[in-house]
Amino acid sequence: MITSQLPVTAPPLTETAAIRHLLFGAQAEMHEPWRRLFSSDVFAYHEGLTHQERTELSYQRLRTVNAAVPDPQALARDPVALGALHEWAGVVDAGMTTIASIHYNLFLGSLLDHDHEGRDLGPYLRMERLGTFLCTEQAHGNDAAQMETTATLDRATGGFVLTTPTRGARKWMPNTSVAGGPKDALVAARLVIDGKDQGVFLFLTSLTDTNGRHLPGVEVELLPQTASSPVDHCATSFHGVRLPRTAMLQGDHGRLTDDGELVSCLGSPRKRFLRSIGRVTMGKLCMSAYSLGVTRHALTVAVRHAHQRVTSGMTSGQRVPLFSHRTHHAPLVEALATTYAATLLQRSVVRRWARAAAEGEREEAERLVAVAKGWITWQARSVMTECRERCGAQGLLLSNGIAGQLAANEGTITAEGDNTVIWVKAAGEMLLGGFTPTPSSEVPPATRSLHDPAHLHDLIGDLERIRHERARVRLRAKRAGSPLDRWNGASGAALSLVDAHVHRLAAQELLAAAAQAADPQVALLLEHLHRLFALRYVAAHSGELLAHERLTAEQVRYLPEVLEATVAALVPHALTLTDAFAVPDEIAARHPMLRAEPAPA
Repeated sequence: MITSQLPVTAPPLTETAAIRHLLFGAQAEMHEPWRRLFSSDVFAYHEGLTHQERTELSYQRLRTVNAAVPDPQALARDPVALGALHEWAGVVDAGMTTIASIHYNLFLGSLLDHDHEGRDLGPYLRMERLGTFLCTEQAHGNDAAQMETTATLDRATGGFVLTTPTRGARKWMPNTSVAGGPKDALVAARLVIDGKDQGVFLFLTSLTDTNGRHLPGVEVELLPQTASSPVDHCATSFHGVRLPRTAMLQGDHGRLTDDGELVSCLGSPRKRFLRSIGRVTMGKLCMSAYSLGVTRHALTVAVRHAHQRVTSGMTSGQRVPLFSHRTHHAPLVEALATTYAATLLQRSVVRRWARAAAEGEREEAERLVAVAKGWITWQARSVMTECRERCGAQGLLLSNGIAGQLAANEGTITAEGDNTVIWVKAAGEMLLGGFTPTPSSEVPPATRSLHDPAHLHDLIGDLERIRHERARVRLRAKRAGSPLDRWNGASGAALSLVDAHVHRLAAQELLAAAAQAADPQVALLLEHLHRLFALRYVAAHSGELLAHERLTAEQVRYLPEVLEATVAALVPHALTLTDAFAVPDEIAARHPMLRAEPAPA
């Protein structure tokens, strides 16, 4: 018998939960398993380990991660799932995150992106053998297309001979030591057929035997310890290493016929190279995700500490939390605005990248990924530096979860393309037709308010337009000099164009999140975050806007007042905004400076 029932409505979300939903949304189900896993004692910080011990621990933990992955192939194929892993892993173990990124994205992802039918991936899925990725050479970093390593077709055997011809051609910094157990690598090398260079392809190469000893012809030199994540960085050379014909990763961009001839849908060797290492773009998304995770964690720690730690007030004998002081909380509140904008930008970029794969908009999406990676990882450095300073001497302790992650974040700034270099490439594309600035608003600036989000958005757009025009004028200047001279004259304006562009995109995502909020209080908080984020950028470049008559002198004088009022409005909500980052209490409780201290007798 069916009985009538009253309609069931979902209970209203709390303010924190509502904000958390906007940050994680439909991705929450992919984040929660990692959040739980990395809260376990297996990933607790270990004091006093040597570099080698910490490296070995990272490999052990990686196998714990792999045991928790239902389908490693699905993980490698899914940018959202892969990003979620990076957002939580970096907080507990930067070294493990680095080698996980290499194994799942660069190595396994590249195998999956090429023709892999008939290739047994089982050892890599079960982590019986770990994968690494060897592209960059000591003498060829960001100009990796000029690398020297060769894989020469041996017509007698049908296989290849892998050779490192010079010391500068050594593969630089991949994790190729015996640490972590048996390893294989994807090695980027020039395919040489009958003396002709056919461009760079990837070759699956065994580095060690089942006992973890390097194979004949594989020379590995452990590099000095870096200041970034504790990984077994090495320089690797190959001396006549013989590979079977199946070692070459093939696809439409390049395939060998039975007669040993290369056929390709791409006539340009450079395009073949870029297709071969296409996983580097996904790697940029992984680096951005890693930086966002450790940044949100650092802010959570710093804001909670500032509410717990007491200091002198303004009257004799008064004791107040550190967070009561504007000089302490203003930088943290501004960092919150930046971190919210960066997180929401990353969500948008991942969606765009996933859509581009289906719709064939790869070039523009790749540029967006690169621009976002540079900005997010740079902002992570800035925010975590602020958090470290606001925590004083306690912030220097590795066990408090900021200083070590701050140092490791330097690796994200360099990994998958140095930030400045990938921004230079993006800037060149934007100047040569890849970008059209929005026209300036026809509404007189004097009639507009600095409290109006549309006006703030237009001001950042004005900076885009001004810098775009300045760079184009400099690039086209008819003066003596080489193309490099002309680019050097335009590059400063071009990079500032990219900076304005990414700030506008990030601000746009903050404003969109505010519009999506069902709770009016949540919407108001996000609008305040948007105003603070946009105002800081506008204030930093107010002279430029004033000179181009997009701001009035009175508005420039009023900017500090609006900034001050916006910070004051957000201060009471700082704990709510950091709680929405969902940092597990189990992780936070392990940091000595967040442990409750006994009250004085």
